[in-house]
Amino acid sequence: MSASSAFSDEKGGSASEPEYGHDPASGGIFSSDYKRHDDLKEMLDSNKDSLKLEAMKRIVAMIARGKNASDLFPAVVKNVACKNIEVKKLVYVYLVRYAEEQQDLALLSISTFQRGLKDPNQLIRASALRVLSSIRVTIIVPIMMLAIKEAASDMSPYVRKTAAHAIPKLHSLDPEQKDQLIEVIEKLLADKTTLVAGSVVMAFEEVCPDRIDLIHKNYRKLCNLLIDVEEWGQVVIINMLTRYARTQFLNPNINESLLEENSEKAFYASDDEEEEDKKAEPATLAKRKPYVMDPDHRLLLRNTKPLLQSRNAAVVMAVAQLYFHLAPKAEVGIIAKALVRLMRSHSEVQYVVLQNVATMSIKRRGMFEPYLKSFYIRSTDPTQIKVLKLEVLTNLANETNISTILREFQTYIKSMDKDFVAASIQAIGRCATNIGEVRDTCLNGLVQLLSNRDELVVAESVVVIKKLLQMQPEQHSDIIKHMAKLIDNIQVPMARASILWLIGEYCEHVPKIAPDVLRKMAKSFTNEEDIVKLQIINLAAKLYLTNSKQSKLLTQYVLNLAKYDQNYDIRDRARFIRQLIVPTDKSGALSKYAKKLFLALKPAPVLESPFKDRDHFQLGSLSHLLNAKAAGYQELPNWPESAPDPSVRNVEVITLLERVTTLTSIPDWSKCSSRKDRKEKKVEKPFYSDSEGESGPTESADSESDSGSGSASASGSDESGSGSESEESGEETESDEEEEDEEEEKKKRKKLDKTKAKKQAEESAESEQSSSAEDRKRGRKAVKNQKSASESESESESSESEEESEEESEEESESDTNVRKKRTPVLKQPPKQSKKESKKETQEMSLLDLDDYEPAPASASVTPVNFLSSSLVSDLEGLSLTDTILAPTTLAPSGSIKMYELLHRIKGEGLAVEYCFSRQPFSPEPNMVAVQIQFTNNTNSETKNLHIEDPRLQSGMRIREFAEIDVLAAGESVTVVMGIDFCDSTQAANFQLCTHTRKFFVSIQPPVGELMTPAFLTENDFKKEQGKLMGMNEILEKLTLGEKCVNEHVIVERVTATANLSRVPCGSDKECRFAGKTVSSGCLVLVTVTTKEGGGAQLTVNCEKMLIGTMLVKDILQALSQ
Repeated sequence: MSASSAFSDEKGGSASEPEYGHDPASGGIFSSDYKRHDDLKEMLDSNKDSLKLEAMKRIVAMIARGKNASDLFPAVVKNVACKNIEVKKLVYVYLVRYAEEQQDLALLSISTFQRGLKDPNQLIRASALRVLSSIRVTIIVPIMMLAIKEAASDMSPYVRKTAAHAIPKLHSLDPEQKDQLIEVIEKLLADKTTLVAGSVVMAFEEVCPDRIDLIHKNYRKLCNLLIDVEEWGQVVIINMLTRYARTQFLNPNINESLLEENSEKAFYASDDEEEEDKKAEPATLAKRKPYVMDPDHRLLLRNTKPLLQSRNAAVVMAVAQLYFHLAPKAEVGIIAKALVRLMRSHSEVQYVVLQNVATMSIKRRGMFEPYLKSFYIRSTDPTQIKVLKLEVLTNLANETNISTILREFQTYIKSMDKDFVAASIQAIGRCATNIGEVRDTCLNGLVQLLSNRDELVVAESVVVIKKLLQMQPEQHSDIIKHMAKLIDNIQVPMARASILWLIGEYCEHVPKIAPDVLRKMAKSFTNEEDIVKLQIINLAAKLYLTNSKQSKLLTQYVLNLAKYDQNYDIRDRARFIRQLIVPTDKSGALSKYAKKLFLALKPAPVLESPFKDRDHFQLGSLSHLLNAKAAGYQELPNWPESAPDPSVRNVEVITLLERVTTLTSIPDWSKCSSRKDRKEKKVEKPFYSDSEGESGPTESADSESDSGSGSASASGSDESGSGSESEESGEETESDEEEEDEEEEKKKRKKLDKTKAKKQAEESAESEQSSSAEDRKRGRKAVKNQKSASESESESESSESEEESEEESEEESESDTNVRKKRTPVLKQPPKQSKKESKKETQEMSLLDLDDYEPAPASASVTPVNFLSSSLVSDLEGLSLTDTILAPTTLAPSGSIKMYELLHRIKGEGLAVEYCFSRQPFSPEPNMVAVQIQFTNNTNSETKNLHIEDPRLQSGMRIREFAEIDVLAAGESVTVVMGIDFCDSTQAANFQLCTHTRKFFVSIQPPVGELMTPAFLTENDFKKEQGKLMGMNEILEKLTLGEKCVNEHVIVERVTATANLSRVPCGSDKECRFAGKTVSSGCLVLVTVTTKEGGGAQLTVNCEKMLIGTMLVKDILQALSQ
């Protein structure tokens, strides 16, 4: 038969060819089917590629349907050297499936696989490596190792990805190769392509999960690539980074846990322990250092947050567990919405999600309370889903929502699903134990269920009532009597046994009924179930010990019946009890303690959630689902007590400028544009007060990472992986270097201060006479700001002219925004600027500086910005900007900050207290609003021990007190800063202001505009974010501008005075845009004022929090209408 006829026969079938194995008489059922697949073998042996391709397609289709095609291995493996690429691909698909089963035949073709590794087609190279790693024979380990090493350096990312997949296979075959494989993993971890990232992290987890040092240098890159990695890779990377973060960063909730410990100790401490506590106080204060989140920790949280919107449930679950294990308590709430969304998915996904929600809801109940209705049970839900939803509802129950939850439970009891009904009754019992106010209501409801027709409902109710009654048996003797009456009707053995146990345990509360119940049960003893018989014997024994007159004969009768029972457990119990309670000559010493044994006080059972201790397993893992440690599970590490060195994650980034330096000669002045110099200039910009200025580097690192990378993360997905990676890691290295060089900076400041003081003394006699020590300090700060501003401008110009690259200008503008944030109202110039404009701008800046601070001597000003080369000026002549961008972008001058009265001097008996919102970042906790408080002592005597006590705050609000002021001399003033987390609400923070003699009740209520912090966005970012906040999140109002709002400058001034927002550049003259974020939750607030002809205007506010948006609209309308 020819190959073509075989092919046609296979397609159409021929009448002449016999069918083997169908005729029972032929014995084909038992004999091997020797003619099977002959046609496919002939097609594979033919010279035509089309026939080979058709045969391979049919073979792969067989494999896909689950049919065994292993007998075709010799015929297929011959075609591995086929020149047709399509055939070759399918041959490799087949070989990957069967290479492990047919190892000897596969080994014969190993030279062909090795040739395949050099194939020009990347798919063939990858397939050859995949087949090679599927041959599980130790002889070829060296060949596999060589192949993996070559593939790890391949030009194609797909081949490198396959090499990463082959690493765990080789490791499982020969664990001795671990050291060489770790070298390959280290090389692949440095890969910048998203295709490889997930696979190599998986290999890392399989081969060397403890080698965290391999991740240090690649940490930031993995964080930045995460958004673009495939979904499977995202899950693997997130789980690995969760474990990494637990070893490298401090616990963000450490201060809260310390506060809880201290409050508990204070509550339970006795008088004797007070002295010890006083001694221990300095130690605890040392522990409670202000927590500043590591920028790398923030980077991880920020870059994983967008993945909560992923379509893949596994990715959302991975991000949710990362936030639960790593994020500060205030930020964990965002995962609730994403997890509730997953509950609309398939029942399998729902099951896993609900398991994790049940665990989370025990520790973080408030997170899911707004979504209570999402956990209501549908009639179509499977039983296991219903039970899990019940679990979550029970965990979320509290005094406010218990009435609605109990109404839900009432309807669930009517369900036809018996297991679900039983679980509902148990849930009612748990609610009753957890919330004392509803215990009686629940008991009455359960007692009503005792008259239900369904035996299972009655039985479960009895069991739950028994547990509830154990808590307060004296108050519920009526219920025990009611249950005693039901003993005739209830037939379920477990329920009957529970009733008998209750009557026996609390027989003293029902002395008349108990003997009668025993009489009835003695009658039916022989017909009862074993569990009931045991409880009848127990009841008889207890009654004999408490009321022997009435029950002595009954007890003997029951024990005699039990003595001859068929069940040996009952016979043994009867003998044991008879010897114990009926004293005879032979009875031992135990009979004296019979009462103590039988009538001992038994502790009430604690009805706890089965998910209570599951959080020690990593959420989302198989071990958590099973509540048992699964094979391969890695424990989640504990947080370190002290922060490990963050510099290990620093990567040397060669900037474009440094590359140009090696190729061309660059003037000396341009060398200052390196990252280190830029960083030094940033650090030299302190806040108002010296105390705040001294903690510069660490604060600046944190605020820089938050603000500077905000825009980067927004556009991160649009940029290529490597580009965003280099930018982000550059920012992070800056922040780390700042911490290292802190001491160096302090020395420089001291030297600068000395030289400037000398100049002041020599050149300006006026300033010498008028200025106090404090004035000199402020003057020096003004000069520093002026100097650093001009230097950074020259940097941005020089770097722009030299590099002409978008990335560098973005970095410069980001550093500018950070400077704005840290410095008070000093005008910052954008990078693209002509020389003339830069000169004007420096003059404006110095004027603003002098407005803000005390006048500094003119001689102390810094070198002018006139050292630019002529070539650079000519390059920059064409780059001019409109005046709109030069308008003040930060808050109004400090002179215009509104002061509020906290305590009038008359009410305060001579102590006057005023406060203002300084609009500076509160360095100890960025989520808090900084409130500057000024104390003035108007009395003739000194005031001592000024401090805060008894803060009365709304739920969620927090307060960070200022350090106690020991002494405030007569006629003197002092200014302190405290932090308040208003939780994005305008509710007042109430507290007591205490002196050594008096206490004053005061409250601070913020205007809505002070709950924000500036956000620096580009015009494109503004439009992009505004597009996301449409519909209900957008508020439009028309208004008529006031007489004084004649130009754009006044509008900008009024809006920024009303709300702490920053100006966003805009191409239109008729539009002013502002952006900010709420301090507590970081929600964007976007404001647009569009002017129209005739003095009209339109105000648009976009904000996710509608209440804040509405209040802000009112305030801005009022400001612009005046």
